[in-house]
Amino acid sequence: RGTALQPLFKMSYSSLKVGDPRPGQPYTGGNFCAFLPDNKEGQKTAMLLKKAFEHGLTFQIKSCSGEERVTWGLIPHKTSWGGGKARNGYPDAQYLREVCTVL
Repeated sequence: RGTALQPLFKMSYSSLKVGDPRPGQPYTGGNFCAFLPDNKEGQKTAMLLKKAFEHGLTFQIKSCSGEERVTWGLIPHKTSWGGGKARNGYPDAQYLREVCTVL
């Protein structure tokens, strides 16, 4: 296994703004970690994921047991270095191509 890029996103507790599912309602944030290979393709993907984050496309807010929470959005992220595709991890030979298609 080679080296990895590990983007970390920290989403704070806040209130929803206009355009969110329940404007003015508080939601719970969290720490979100993803993994990318530290190679040319991984670095390109990291830049695309950064742009997606800056445009508010990385996360969404969902209701869970009556509480609003930040969750991953529709862009797939690898949240584990192992476990394969079934566990959002590697190995997954198609991941970088798939995520770049979504982005």
